[in-house]
Amino acid sequence: MDYKITGYEPEKLFHFFEEISAIPRGSGNEKGISDYLVKFAKDRGLEVIQDDAYNVVIKKAGSRGAEDHAPVMLQGHMDMVCEKRAGVEHDFEKDGLDLIIRDGRLTANGTTLGGDNGVAVALMLMVLDDDEIEHPPVECVFTTEEEVGLNGAKALDKSVLKARTMINMDSEDEGVATVSCAGGLRVQFTKEIKRTTVQGSLLTLKVEGLLGGHSGQDIDKERQNADLLMARMIQRLLKETKGQLVSFNGGTKDNAIPRECEASLIYESDEEAAKAEELACELAETYAEELTPAEPDFSCEISCETNRTAEAIPQDAAKEFICAMRLAPNGIQKRNIKMDGFVVVSLNLGVVRTEEDRIVMIFSPRSSVASLQEDTKERLNTLAETFGFTVSHSSEYPGWSFKEDSPVREFCKESYKELFGEDLKIEAIHAGLECGLFSDAIKGLDAIAIGPTIANCHTPDEYLTLDSFERFYEFLKDILSRLAK
Repeated sequence: MDYKITGYEPEKLFHFFEEISAIPRGSGNEKGISDYLVKFAKDRGLEVIQDDAYNVVIKKAGSRGAEDHAPVMLQGHMDMVCEKRAGVEHDFEKDGLDLIIRDGRLTANGTTLGGDNGVAVALMLMVLDDDEIEHPPVECVFTTEEEVGLNGAKALDKSVLKARTMINMDSEDEGVATVSCAGGLRVQFTKEIKRTTVQGSLLTLKVEGLLGGHSGQDIDKERQNADLLMARMIQRLLKETKGQLVSFNGGTKDNAIPRECEASLIYESDEEAAKAEELACELAETYAEELTPAEPDFSCEISCETNRTAEAIPQDAAKEFICAMRLAPNGIQKRNIKMDGFVVVSLNLGVVRTEEDRIVMIFSPRSSVASLQEDTKERLNTLAETFGFTVSHSSEYPGWSFKEDSPVREFCKESYKELFGEDLKIEAIHAGLECGLFSDAIKGLDAIAIGPTIANCHTPDEYLTLDSFERFYEFLKDILSRLAK
């Protein structure tokens, strides 16, 4: 193929990235890239394993003098998030990416670039192809469907891996190493209800304009949760006025902090409805005073319509529902004071909806410590039991706890300092990484996550800084050479 990236070394590294960019590899469509990796290994006489989930493991013996060293795992995922700008004609199922180089940055024409995690794939191919570098035995692990639930890593048979040192390359800031991440799950509360028909005035409340954000990455910003703010208002209205709850709907995803919420109550008395509307307006003003320094675009729309008929939720069920929300743990629950207050445990009430015959609440708890995640599950189970909800758990994945003693972390710190004259920044993230699944399955695994600079991931504005990619390969080679000593 005709390669576009020139002037960067090693040339093959960038060519590998271009080759995989020509292969459609959205989540769930990885067979093509998986087969490419298998052929790559067979062409070079390397041991290769491909499983039913299209995960690929390629093993390479250590360089001369390092054949008997402990193996190291290099790991990344082959799938990418497929997003494009409005009006862009691109079929992610069939079309390769149209790469563009501008001002030292690599982008794709109107689409996501797939640097997350194409850089890891290209880096591993380079290590496997380059017979000049020093390295211990390597096990290159290419996983599938990371972007839709870490599914490939979950499915992989970890017993085929002998390495107890892992270098994950799904980090997106040069000079930053990740050493811990949160595990998570989806917890759903459900309560069956039987509605009754009520005629009167319908009071509708809409909370809008909150910042929201990712329930892991942005939870430390302590942004307002629209569902909980609405529950606060509804509780006051039910306590001080004679209305019945009709609807309550907020949030769209369990892993997103709710930005908006809409609820309604019906009043048989017009006078009582007017009283409720006045109280709601007062509460909205109070909340605005509390929130606007941090939530400048917050607004609460209040309206009342007479001569309406609605299917109301029974008072007891409504009270239990609102009380459960008011008492539900939410936001930051525990920090690590040794790591600059890093969030260890959090919860997010992401989705609340009232359906025809049931009420649903969906939580996203996260923790980097397994025992604390279990404690959170127990607390939520207790809450559900107290207020008569059934509870279910799904989509669980483990966290990755910080290790006080990590040889690979020290190798990386020493290497970075000697190569670039700066300290490698060590951080933990409150979101999921595949490191958690591998650490959970492989006893004693010493892991770290590093990578070159990639900006605006998962958007059509995504770009890879080419000189950062170039430097990172030098960094990776140096780490491997230290592990080969």
